[in-house]
Amino acid sequence: MKKKLFATGVAMAIGMLVWASPAHAEESPVHPDVAYAMSAVPGGLLVDANTVVWPALDMQLSATPTMLRSVGTCATGQYCAYSKANRGGTKLSWTTCATVSTAALSSVGSIANARSSGTVQARTSSGTILASASAGTSVNVFGAVRSLRCIS
Repeated sequence: MKKKLFATGVAMAIGMLVWASPAHAEESPVHPDVAYAMSAVPGGLLVDANTVVWPALDMQLSATPTMLRSVGTCATGQYCAYSKANRGGTKLSWTTCATVSTAALSSVGSIANARSSGTVQARTSSGTILASASAGTSVNVFGAVRSLRCIS
């Protein structure tokens, strides 16, 4: 059964390769992790820009698209504030680039920016910036955070 499933998977991968020929799709750049894996382990077959399979090894690597990476539990495309340091505790999240009140959290111990660009800032009631998280990062915050502001 396992061999039959694997053979089916390989057949699907080869079919996808044929269908994804230049006549059917635009070329997309290969994810850097996929390129590395293909150079490090011979015999890989490129399925798409984010996936490579090695039929002889019964192995597959699937890389998260570069623009679609979360930051811990902060989902791709969101800004997040956490009640504890290191993205712990209760999470407050939003997707619009705006100034957001942190009143829903009793305290803010860290912030995360799971977007592909921009910065999110943790600010005091007077507007002092306590911490900033650029795209794809998170930071711990020390002090009384009253709002989070997005800078695109």
